[in-house]
Amino acid sequence: MAASKDPLKVRGAVRAFALGLPGAWEDFPWDSAVVKVGKKIFVFLGPDDGDRTPGITVKLRDEAAHAHAMSQPGAAPTGYGLGRSGWVSIPLAGGAPGADLLCDWVEESYRTIAPKRLVAELDAD
Repeated sequence: MAASKDPLKVRGAVRAFALGLPGAWEDFPWDSAVVKVGKKIFVFLGPDDGDRTPGITVKLRDEAAHAHAMSQPGAAPTGYGLGRSGWVSIPLAGGAPGADLLCDWVEESYRTIAPKRLVAELDAD
């Protein structure tokens, strides 16, 4: 994946990666994009209207990945009580990680949320 510092391009690369995972589909609850597997969200992509800084939210159970995500500039536990379950919100501006690392975190979030048969399909590829 080519490196980019443009937050919307990074968001687009993360979105494309997430939608390429087995059984993934996009939905737009709350006027923001999310990617789901089955009925469960595994990545919040947020709005892309240009009024707010783009960011993503993922669920990271791996302690090292969670700590690394939380060390990013502006990263915070996700609101509405989701942070207690390992959800981390990461802004995509001002020193944000590259798309490759973000996609690694999206894949971890997917593996946490997706049914075992779809994770097995991902591993088979």
